[in-house]
Amino acid sequence: MRYGLALPTGAECGDPRFLVELAEHAEVAGWGGLFPEDYVLYQGDPKMPTSPTWPVLAAIAVRTGRLVLGVEVTPLARRRPWNVAREVAAVDQLSEGRTILGVGLGDVGDHVVADASFTHFGEERDPARRAELLDEGLEIVAGLWTGEPFSFRGKHFTVDEVTFLPRPVQQPRPPIWIGGGYPHRRPIERALRWDGACLYNAQHGPLPPEAVADLRARAPHRSWTIAVAGSPRRDDWDAEREHIAAVRDAGADWWVEWAQPADRDTMRRVVDRGPLRVN
Repeated sequence: MRYGLALPTGAECGDPRFLVELAEHAEVAGWGGLFPEDYVLYQGDPKMPTSPTWPVLAAIAVRTGRLVLGVEVTPLARRRPWNVAREVAAVDQLSEGRTILGVGLGDVGDHVVADASFTHFGEERDPARRAELLDEGLEIVAGLWTGEPFSFRGKHFTVDEVTFLPRPVQQPRPPIWIGGGYPHRRPIERALRWDGACLYNAQHGPLPPEAVADLRARAPHRSWTIAVAGSPRRDDWDAEREHIAAVRDAGADWWVEWAQPADRDTMRRVVDRGPLRVN
C-alpha cells in the first residue's frame, strides 16, 4: 500500500508558497503522494483565500522528485476539458510522469446551494447535467492526450480537429481516478470505465473494508487502482492502523490522509509526522 496526503487549498493553504513548502516537507517525511483539493473559492466560502491547484502542482513538480501528484478531485463539469488536458500534461512533463487526474462532479446535494465555486460564476448546478459534462469532458481529455488528430461532437462540447503536443510522459495517459460517493451506482460505474476510484463514504466516516472489497471484486483488472480517500487521522492511532490494515487487506492500493486546515505550525507538524504505516 502507498500513502498519500490530501491538502486543503484554502485558509493558510490559500498561499501557494505555503503549499509548495508543505509538499517539500511531505517528500522528506515519506509520503508517497500529494493530492490537493480543487476549488475556485475554498469549500464554498466566497471570501476564503484559495490557491489554484494545477499551477501549484506545477511548482511542486519542479521542487520534488518522488511524490505522485494529483487532485482529489477536479470538478471537471466547471472546467474546459481542453484546458485541463493541457495543464495536467504540463504537470506530467514537469514531474517526469508522476501525475494522476482525479475527477468528480463537485459538491452536490445540500452543498450545491453553498458552493460559491459553482453558484457565483453561473456554473451548472444540476447533478445530472454535471454528470453529462463530466463524461464528455473525460472523453475529450483522454482523446487529446493521445497526441493524434482528435475531434469530438457531443451534447455539450464540440472540438474541431486538433492535435495536442507534447504528449504526457505517461503512456497511454496519466491515470484517471473517479471520485464520488460510495455506494452510489453512477460514480462506481464511471470509475470502472477509467483507471481507478477515489470514492468517499457517502454514509459518513472512512470508507469501510467491505466497500473496498466490493470495488476490488468489480475491478476490470488488478492494476485498476483503489485509493481510500480523504479522512483526517483519528486520535486513536491503534484503531487507525487497524482500519488501514483492513482496507489494505480488502484490496486498497492507496490510503490518503486529509490534513485539515489549521494554523501553519500545526499543518507542518501533521505533514512532518509522515504516514501511519502498517506492517
